[in-house]
Amino acid sequence: MDYPTGDIFVGEIIGTAILVLFGVGVVAAVTLRHSKAQASGWIVISFGWGFGVLAGAYTAGPLSGGHINPAVTFGIAVESGDWSEVPVYVAGQMVGAMLGAVLAWAAYYAQFQANADREKSAPTLGAFSTGPEIRKPVVNLLTEIIATMALVLPVLAFGLTEGLGTSGTQTLIVALLVVGIGLSLGGPTGYAINPARDLGPRIVHQLLPIPNKGTSDWGYAWIPVAGPLLGGVLGALIFNVAF
Repeated sequence: MDYPTGDIFVGEIIGTAILVLFGVGVVAAVTLRHSKAQASGWIVISFGWGFGVLAGAYTAGPLSGGHINPAVTFGIAVESGDWSEVPVYVAGQMVGAMLGAVLAWAAYYAQFQANADREKSAPTLGAFSTGPEIRKPVVNLLTEIIATMALVLPVLAFGLTEGLGTSGTQTLIVALLVVGIGLSLGGPTGYAINPARDLGPRIVHQLLPIPNKGTSDWGYAWIPVAGPLLGGVLGALIFNVAF
């Protein structure tokens, strides 16, 4: 389906903002002090991100198709051969990701301010962006490539099942797929699988006045951008060969 350029931009801003609001929000809820959900664990985080995909993609769907992820946009472009609207999609996704991160920070403002207590302060980047448990760039990159391939290839294949798209069920299944990827492949790097989801909030973390927030870890930042883009392209190439 062809969407007007303006609708694509607005839809991707809104959808990605909702995705990141839910996602950054659930990680903040689990990791920050004085949160009722503190220490709820990885399962809660995975489902929070999945519900963020569900809400964001359904909301953006009528305007843009609800990509809300540059890796998905790249994968669809490789599959279709149409790159004309890719810059508009990615621009909307980046703006939306930054907006969503700011909204999540505002919602947890008191908890982030509690980090001013130097004796109990902790780095806050983990609430915004991903980071590896074991820092090995080649392996971390490979993890992100595999996890994103496992997202984009099924997303494209779901489109072949008659009725999923028109019924709206496809978006629900993709949201569950994101939960599954988080539970199974999220352990090593935190499963960015979305360059905008990681880079946008990382920029916001750098800019926000969060007490004792620590580094934004720009030395790692290229991996959750390059890995998902490569994984999205690889997933689409496999789809084109196999289907």
